[in-house]
Amino acid sequence: MIVDLPGTTTAQISQRIDAMHEERGEAAQGRVLTLLIATTDNRLEEALEIANGASREHPCRVIAVVPHEDSDDGHLDAQLRFGADAGAGECIVLHPTGALTQHLDTLVIPLLVPDVPVMAWWLGEVPENPSLEPLGAIARSRITDATHSADPAAAFAALRANWNERDTDLSWTRLTIWRALLVSMLDQPPYTAIREVTVQGSHGSLPVDLLASWLALKLQVPVTIDRDAEGGLMGVVFHREDGDLSIRRTGPFDEQAVIEQPGQMDQHLSMPKRSLEECLSEEMRRLEPDVVYGEVLAEGWNLVNHD
Repeated sequence: MIVDLPGTTTAQISQRIDAMHEERGEAAQGRVLTLLIATTDNRLEEALEIANGASREHPCRVIAVVPHEDSDDGHLDAQLRFGADAGAGECIVLHPTGALTQHLDTLVIPLLVPDVPVMAWWLGEVPENPSLEPLGAIARSRITDATHSADPAAAFAALRANWNERDTDLSWTRLTIWRALLVSMLDQPPYTAIREVTVQGSHGSLPVDLLASWLALKLQVPVTIDRDAEGGLMGVVFHREDGDLSIRRTGPFDEQAVIEQPGQMDQHLSMPKRSLEECLSEEMRRLEPDVVYGEVLAEGWNLVNHD
């Protein structure tokens, strides 16, 4: 069900939501969080589709804010989505114009579900300092995705300079499976000392830089980035005295990887690239600060040459 509310107010939106809940015999108290989305018109439907999918695991109220600063007037158009159009919750889409775009927090606060955490997610260009953004200031957790910015390196440099413990970036979340696999590989005998590590990937891939920084921090050995590959993060090679232990994707667009180790048969495994929905769901499960991510930014990043 989709309901359009042109030229409306937050009070009218709240009243309409309450009325629709009453009609449907449900309550907003079943929501585990409020997800704020800052996005643009051309990515709105993508954002809502991803959020709706993630909300099936984490029922939430989704509030998507799409400002139009080039308008001279100041009014608010809204759209409400329930049922099949809203995952396991409800979606509120706000289109503020003019002066209202300077006070996004005052528009959103009356629509928050009481007594549940607030998470802010930017789909598109990321702010330099999410904690100072109107939506970020009221959020318990702030999620960016510098990988999909126009200039990922510059966007992530600003995020690192202004990092707050409540901030995270999906470039890091994409590494969860990689990190788990690498730990599992090193937990298997023989436990030969690692002399150095090579991370293989493409130019401009933030996950490559972040994984290299994490490995340098945790292993305390030299880590080099080989950027001759295509397709993002492609492989990791542990250089040991008895030979190389490695994991590599079989191709830039393949969902398969192979683990190679001296004296053992190659091990093939499925390794699909994580979707935005999977990454967002993981962050919605966490909510608490990611201590390891903070250590990687503060200490690990400077242990690697990122040129």
